[in-house]
Amino acid sequence: MTLTLPPEQLKSLQASDSGAYQPIWSVFIKDDDIQVERPYTPLYGIDNEGRMSFWVKKYPKGEVGRWLHGKTEGDRIEIRGPITTWPWQDGMWDEVVMISGGTGITPFVQLWSTIISSPDHSPNTRFTLLHSSPSSDELPPAEVLSPLLAYAAERPERLKVQFFVDQDAKALPSLPPSATPAVGRINRAALEKVLYPNGTGSSWWRRLFSTSTTSQEQQNSQRRVLFLVCGPEPMIGALAGPYGRNFSQGPVGGVLKELGYDSTQVYKL
Repeated sequence: MTLTLPPEQLKSLQASDSGAYQPIWSVFIKDDDIQVERPYTPLYGIDNEGRMSFWVKKYPKGEVGRWLHGKTEGDRIEIRGPITTWPWQDGMWDEVVMISGGTGITPFVQLWSTIISSPDHSPNTRFTLLHSSPSSDELPPAEVLSPLLAYAAERPERLKVQFFVDQDAKALPSLPPSATPAVGRINRAALEKVLYPNGTGSSWWRRLFSTSTTSQEQQNSQRRVLFLVCGPEPMIGALAGPYGRNFSQGPVGGVLKELGYDSTQVYKL
């Protein structure tokens, strides 16, 4: 789904400070029928024509999503924003692990389109995307995944992508074989397998560049690692602990706490 700002609003936006549109940001979309609004993340930010692309699923209990699916081209929709979801800072992290479920992948697509794919932003940072869906058929559409997978195939030292499904793992004709998901949840065993494939405490990108020297192992142990988690609340709770009051971060819990990570290394979107 694509939304386009009216010309008068686009002109005002172009004259304002563009810093508000640095990743990761979202907008609130309002259902005028029941006066309810929900946040949605533009996949690729906003272009020079004022266009924003969204992946909106029609969930049975998703009031705004169902309402949006009933709209047609030319309809006017009320939005509010931009709202900073999480501010990226260049040079802060050596490794970023993005964990998503369902439409929770959208902030990470935005991060890929604006930061990961750019050689000008944190060129030495390595990124991993772990995404979970109930089944292969419920993975994000090929239009969303294909650019990510093509980039990961071209730049394996920069980005690694892996999918997980609860059941019915199969290759999809619209995606490359590398996108075939593994069966199972993103749990502690899955994280350890992806982060430490040799059981040596070295994450996937460290295998590409590491040496066997003691000094290199000491350097690896001091890497600055960040986990970003976005998806259904039960998944977030199991991996990073539940949100606090009013969707504040709350303490780190779940698998990431078991693995020894703290609130300086974990953020729940």
